[in-house]
Amino acid sequence: MRSLHHVLAPAKLNLFLHITGRRDDGYHLLQSVFMLIDWCDTLHFDVRDDGVIEREDLNVVLPADDLVMRAAQSLQRASGTNLGAHIAIEKHIPAQAGMGGGSSDAATTLLALNRLWGLNWPLSKLMPLGLALGADVPFFLGGHNAWIEGIGEQITPIDLPAARFAVLKPNAGLETAKIFRAPELQRATETATMPVFAVNPYGFGRNDLQPVAQALCPEITEALQWLGSHGLSPRMTGSGSAVFAQLHEGSPSGALIDSVPHNWQMRICSNMAVHPQAGWAASES
Repeated sequence: MRSLHHVLAPAKLNLFLHITGRRDDGYHLLQSVFMLIDWCDTLHFDVRDDGVIEREDLNVVLPADDLVMRAAQSLQRASGTNLGAHIAIEKHIPAQAGMGGGSSDAATTLLALNRLWGLNWPLSKLMPLGLALGADVPFFLGGHNAWIEGIGEQITPIDLPAARFAVLKPNAGLETAKIFRAPELQRATETATMPVFAVNPYGFGRNDLQPVAQALCPEITEALQWLGSHGLSPRMTGSGSAVFAQLHEGSPSGALIDSVPHNWQMRICSNMAVHPQAGWAASES
């Protein structure tokens, strides 16, 4: 196998995000449910025999040392392979959205090159590389919607009912670090349980980062109010600035798209039961 083209890297939404404490080393303890949605980047991979790793940006110019390059270089170093890769990216997931686009691209890169380079590493060997790249990468490697705990490294696969969502990204972005540094951030939310969450998965809990994010980025408040004015119950995903709301039967999705303000990005998305590359790496060695 020399090529893998049209490989999808899906975004995620945080159905809730609770900060339950803070470790002595400064890392925040959290609980969340990460859900895959069909807003995806598309990546194309071709093997190079000269060991060079290069990236081609097909529609959006990305930083030279982005997570895709770092993921490819990390796997190359760890495996000792002499092979390289040409990686082309069609970027659709917005940056600074709280949707995990960069982490998803990195996970897809690890899974694709693991195949193309003939490494056939199990997930247990890819996971440490993913965690070193970013806290969200192991979730995307795992391949399933998941209950997340700890600092993001404790991942329990869960099933979620099929649903559709309006996902809205204001033009303004947010740096995650600014939110976590804020002294007013809620850091002592009571620990939740999966059975309680399962009673109302799309209405459970809250996003503890949202009040701080709204104070830092007024567009988030405007986006939440705009979705709310259409009879929806929105909340922010991750550290923002994207917001989302479940669509119920009869929700006016066409009218929503036609009236999005400020040239904001919006899509009507469905959740995904499994990641497009689920099973590309064996679960056990």
